[in-house]
Amino acid sequence: MKRLFSAFILLFVSILLIQKTKAQPTNPKKDIFPQGTVFYENIPYANDTLKKHLLDIYLPPAKKSSYPLIVWIHGGAWMLNDKYADMGYMTNTIKAFIDSGYAIASIDYRYSTTAPFPAQIQDCNKAVEYLYQNGAKYSLDVNRIALIGFSAGGHLASLLALSNNNHVKSFYADGNKSHFKMNLVLDFYGASDLLTLKGNDDKDPKNPITLLLGAMVTDRPDLAKKASPVTYIDKNDPPFLIVQGEKDQSVNPDQSINLSFRLKNAGVDNELIIVPDAPHYGVMFDAEFIRKRIFYFLDKYMK
Repeated sequence: MKRLFSAFILLFVSILLIQKTKAQPTNPKKDIFPQGTVFYENIPYANDTLKKHLLDIYLPPAKKSSYPLIVWIHGGAWMLNDKYADMGYMTNTIKAFIDSGYAIASIDYRYSTTAPFPAQIQDCNKAVEYLYQNGAKYSLDVNRIALIGFSAGGHLASLLALSNNNHVKSFYADGNKSHFKMNLVLDFYGASDLLTLKGNDDKDPKNPITLLLGAMVTDRPDLAKKASPVTYIDKNDPPFLIVQGEKDQSVNPDQSINLSFRLKNAGVDNELIIVPDAPHYGVMFDAEFIRKRIFYFLDKYMK
């Protein structure tokens, strides 16, 4: 009798756990967004079934025929995290985007541990092209697109925007250039030049830069140059707001300083913010003074 009772209790608890699991939202960050935000989740953007070829769209509660779009590219050394990453410490900025009438699309891309470069930039191009082609379906204004990226995502956002004026055939999965244009890039401590990026001479085969390229920078400087955003700078590039932590131990601040300098020399409007005492990542980048500069650029180039 005791065994029967114990079995019943175990079954009852199991059912509760299964129901609880099923009740969990697909997006663990939903509580970050303002009430009434419209969610479209796990949209396949590459016409396949890869989990890393999915994106989410978040629309403001206020109904409009179309919303200017901010594409969110997550960080994680090109081999970690997902399309929900970085949101947890940028809550005020996300709320400000939605409250100000901007749609957000957050994208996943393949890890370097499963597909080395240029797979990541191919995926980013594919995802933004999907958004461009399906803008009407999701009420997106595809003539107003900004990119925001953090760390590895900042590198990919910069590379995506700066190479857009060039047809680097290998940056596109099918070899065909995308149709979209970017109005603005919000680059948070992304690498700009892999030839001078801290740690590129680390001989550990698990070094993130080596995993990204599939080879050490010293062995393939040509590939490192090809994967570096600064390689593609020209006068037709979109404006940049670059945010860098003063005490970043992962991406040396010279990466952002050099990017800003080269953009300026090419005649591209940009601004560099060095955040005092800030490390790599963290809530210090969700500060009001940074948000004011973000919206200065958004108002200037996206309105």
